[in-house]
Amino acid sequence: MTQKNTFLYATASAVLLMSASFAAQAAVLTSIKPLGFIASAITDGVTDTQILLPDGASEHDYALRPSDVKRLQDATLVVWVGPEMESFMTKSVGQMPASKQLSLAALPAIKPLLRKGSDDDDHDHHDHDHGTENRDEDHHHGEYNMHIWMSPPMARLSAVAIHDKLVELMPQNKAKLDANLHAFEAELATTDQQIKTALAPLKGKGYFVFHDAYGYYEEHYGLTSLGHFTVNPVIQPGAQRLHEIRTQLVEQKAVCVFAEPQFRPAVIDAVARGTNVRMGTLDPLGTAIKPGKESYMQFLTQLADQYQRCLKGE
Repeated sequence: MTQKNTFLYATASAVLLMSASFAAQAAVLTSIKPLGFIASAITDGVTDTQILLPDGASEHDYALRPSDVKRLQDATLVVWVGPEMESFMTKSVGQMPASKQLSLAALPAIKPLLRKGSDDDDHDHHDHDHGTENRDEDHHHGEYNMHIWMSPPMARLSAVAIHDKLVELMPQNKAKLDANLHAFEAELATTDQQIKTALAPLKGKGYFVFHDAYGYYEEHYGLTSLGHFTVNPVIQPGAQRLHEIRTQLVEQKAVCVFAEPQFRPAVIDAVARGTNVRMGTLDPLGTAIKPGKESYMQFLTQLADQYQRCLKGE
């Protein structure tokens, strides 16, 4: 190899190494997959979006590994709901500069839209004999329902916030980021209307979900949830709670009981046994969906399909 070729090879290698290093650090890192769906629509064609939690893991009981901490440190922007949801991230994110993190639940536009956790409404008719369990559930989730990705309006506000933050961090990409946000908002409006039409016939059909994750979605689309087995899916519901649900199932107040891919406890099968209640599955994290510019729309539509299949008996 000539001296000139050697120089060119070394220069090209250095450029490639610098590019690879920039790409590794140019990623938007979201805590969970649904936030990754929203971020992917905004970052499309601009930078990479990565997701911290692996498929099958739950934000309710995850523990950071050393490699996760490094990914948080290397990311250009970390997007999460906040410490009440992803408590396992609080320490690591707290050590990061404010410019590199975005807590969606703390946004001035989203904070007023948060609703109280439904455990506040339901516990007065739950059993009080094992109140310790219920207090643990309350403590875990805090005062508000933090499943904000279940709300199309809050998803749109999240997309706006991610866009604005990235424009600050990558002003050279403003035109593309603007176009991505406008496309996301337009697609969301169309998808939202389609789902409203599809789910309208299901109003009044009662059901139980495994854990308290779907309130924003149900409220937005007018669905009729009769309640949940548990607030925190890693804590099994108590005997009295199961008895109350079983009674309602026997009295045919519910037509469906939903489990989740991450949690399919035997208690759901047991409580529905001997009734005419159908079994369904709702996936609050979009486990099988691949992140991309259309993935949040696919997530909303998949949930609608899952409700329809069980409540219609398809």
